[in-house]
Amino acid sequence: MRAYVLIESAVGKASDIAKGVKKVKLKEANVVSVEAVTGPFDVIALLESDDLDKLGRAITDAIQQVSGVQRTTTCLVVKLG
Repeated sequence: MRAYVLIESAVGKASDIAKGVKKVKLKEANVVSVEAVTGPFDVIALLESDDLDKLGRAITDAIQQVSGVQRTTTCLVVKLG
């Protein structure tokens, strides 16, 4: 299972958050990629896990705890066909 985690940051913290998310050690998910972006979100992370609950815990217990993260929105990837 894959999910894009869209992260809103405190002003001026996007780069620090992207670096922080890349360094996070997750037991229940893998960080595939992290990018600082422009637009309504400041950082987008792609995570993988074998279980939805594990993925959720990784986001709440690790990603949301990175200094400067104000809000996250998670978009699950659904394979069609």
